[in-house]
Amino acid sequence: MSSQLENAVRHYDVPRPQLGIILCLLSMLIFASQDGITKVLVKDLPIAQLVMVRYWVFLAFAVGYSVYQGSLRTACRSQHPFLQIIRALIGVGEIALFGLGLRYLGLAEMHALYAVFPLMTLALAGAFLGEYVGIRRWIAAAIGFTGTVVILRPGTGVFELAALIPLLSALGFAVFSVLTRRISQDDSFATNMLYMGFFGAIAITLLGLPGWVSPSPKQWVLIGVLSITGVVAQLLLIQALRYATAATLQPFNYTLLVFATLIGLFAFGELPDTWTVAGACMVIAGGLYAIKVKG
Repeated sequence: MSSQLENAVRHYDVPRPQLGIILCLLSMLIFASQDGITKVLVKDLPIAQLVMVRYWVFLAFAVGYSVYQGSLRTACRSQHPFLQIIRALIGVGEIALFGLGLRYLGLAEMHALYAVFPLMTLALAGAFLGEYVGIRRWIAAAIGFTGTVVILRPGTGVFELAALIPLLSALGFAVFSVLTRRISQDDSFATNMLYMGFFGAIAITLLGLPGWVSPSPKQWVLIGVLSITGVVAQLLLIQALRYATAATLQPFNYTLLVFATLIGLFAFGELPDTWTVAGACMVIAGGLYAIKVKG
């Protein structure tokens, strides 16, 4: 996510890191709140339907953003159309998987496992993009993955197959991030947004429309909030990058786990157990160490 948004900001305004951090924290709070809303909606509505509505709203935003940046026709031109389509399909699949996980798991557990995606991205970038990954970063990855094992506790009788869903979602987002890094070397942020919105919307509509369930008025309100706040959160991150670098903001992305845990606790009565908290701390520690070290 951050690598894609960073390409949207070709220059920074007057550096104001404190403002950038505040905007980043606000976006993380909105993302966590979205997951809380999704958890409510997936009890009665198909996941594909929810993702479909969100993607059509996102596509409208992508078209508007492309026009605002200069030209819709220019944004449609890509140096990597095939990779753009693959990336869009992986992106929509990852979001649908995450929504599926919220049907079976608590917010804290979902985000504790999903938080391993930066370390997955690190490993994939080294393997497929040739980015240098030194021994210290491999140690950081090992710490993070150990934390994941602590959360899962395979072989103890408490392991759930549903716990693999956020890991698959995290892997999907890691692949999505690596493809974004590769594509963004040649394509603009507007092009990335447009392809992701268009092909993602088409793909999820083929799945969501046949199983459409008419939402109640209250559910429509929640769906509207879910769709609009998704765009707002993205805009906040873009603005945050105008005042602070991606490296400065990256550690604060982990507050998403904190916000999700608090929402899970107060809105759904979900109290994470000691193993989940301990494992999440290891995952975050590994991620922060990977950000800090250079080799």
